Amino acid sequence: MTTQEFDVLVERACAKIPRRFRRRLANLAFIVESEPSADQLRAAHVRPGGTLLGLYHGRPLTARSVSDGFVMPDQIVIFQGPHERLARNAAHLEQMVADTIWHEVAHYFGMDEARVRRIPGVRGVQNLLHPRGTPAPKRVRIFSPPWPPRCAG
Repeated sequence: MTTQEFDVLVERACAKIPRRFRRRLANLAFIVESEPSADQLRAAHVRPGGTLLGLYHGRPLTARSVSDGFVMPDQIVIFQGPHERLARNAAHLEQMVADTIWHEVAHYFGMDEARVRRIPGVRGVQNLLHPRGTPAPKRVRIFSPPWPPRCAG
């Protein structure tokens, strides 16, 4: 799958976020990378031979204050390679991307891993164990507000 085709899947997944949540997303960048780095795998406590589909970096809404000053955007990183390797077909790939986006957005809203995994439809999608191949060169694509029109609330 090309990077542009995968970007479309990310945009569609963003559009599937329920409107009441999408309206609350602010100062958040969606980043697509080819593969998780060794540092990202370590930080997410992924076991050797495992992989990572997505990662949230930032300060959840529940930990913020109105007195917070300017801060850099939080980030939701989606990894293209692991999704493609784990997907059984195109429809499964699209569903996995949507589940991963929703999983990471739930972290943005302050849910811990245990609570996120109880959300219907996103059980266990982030830290699936799967042998990694040689990581492809990293490429980064960023979706940040203003989002593509299909994602706008």
